[in-house]
Amino acid sequence: MKGNIILTGDRPTGRLHIGHYVGSLKERVRMQNEGGYDAFYVMIADAQALTDNAENPEKIRNSVTEVLLDYLAVGLDPERVTFFVQSGVTALPELTAYYMNFVPYSRVVRNPTVKSEIATKDFGRSVPIGFINYPISQAADITAFKANLIPVGEDQEPMLEQTREIVRAFNRIYKKNVLVECEAVLPKNKASLRLPGTDGNEKMSKSIGNCIYLADDAATIKKKVNSIVTFPREINAPGILENNVLFIYLDAFCDDESFVKFYPEFENLDELKKAYTAGGIGDGRIKQFLNDVINDVLTPIRERREALAGDVDKLMDILSKGTKKANEVANATLAEVKDAMGINYFK
Repeated sequence: MKGNIILTGDRPTGRLHIGHYVGSLKERVRMQNEGGYDAFYVMIADAQALTDNAENPEKIRNSVTEVLLDYLAVGLDPERVTFFVQSGVTALPELTAYYMNFVPYSRVVRNPTVKSEIATKDFGRSVPIGFINYPISQAADITAFKANLIPVGEDQEPMLEQTREIVRAFNRIYKKNVLVECEAVLPKNKASLRLPGTDGNEKMSKSIGNCIYLADDAATIKKKVNSIVTFPREINAPGILENNVLFIYLDAFCDDESFVKFYPEFENLDELKKAYTAGGIGDGRIKQFLNDVINDVLTPIRERREALAGDVDKLMDILSKGTKKANEVANATLAEVKDAMGINYFK
């Protein structure tokens, strides 16, 4: 990946969940460990989180270190990754202001991710401009670091397309290849692209409360797995796989080793699916297996998280140093942007 620059991040509106893990965090750790990239930035998007939490900034403030803990617990390394806080990088809102001039209002509001997010919020007719402006703000985040690889969930692809449109417009208008186009890095496992909630909702969401969090203890995970609604049937009746949350989670989490450890009657998931659809396996047994599989993945993450949680000073030092470095890089890009636009009056 030599020559590549990676940027990714999350909104600090609470702890991260297993949808984040299979949808993006695992891919970030893989890319970090493969190495060879020029830079790897991970942003805690507190400014963006405030667009729908402006009346509750404490929620955001209290979640910043929680999100950083989740990052470190899954294996992201501050020696190889630059962690920073979005609100601490002053070039980003200025870049956003310039990019707004390249995007019609109609283009932003038809963005499917924006429309979907608005539908899940209780805005009524009072949608904050900052929230609608999210795709342009994200373009500023990405282009400030000239990132070309963006590990994200599938729902963020429309945002990246907006970024590419802005990059093309800017470079065309000012006849300077200042900005760099980006592409999404998606998980290869189809089930990981958009993990449904424990309630069967099409998306696991902190705001809905249908999540299994990376920090959940074993008892909480078991309770949440057991709460997953399944299709009513007699035990000998054929099991239904389509839209079955239990098997979607198993597709995302289990491998052949999971069967060796927790379900030796079968060699792999395909065998289990075949037997399940034939009838004779109850959903309670599948929930037991799923609980074992998820706990097997999350236990070391939870233990690392607990070991790191007590040293708040260290966490803030990681963010402070990373934000300082991020400022230097973003300010350099901002200077290039202003040069291209011809508004560098005092240079």
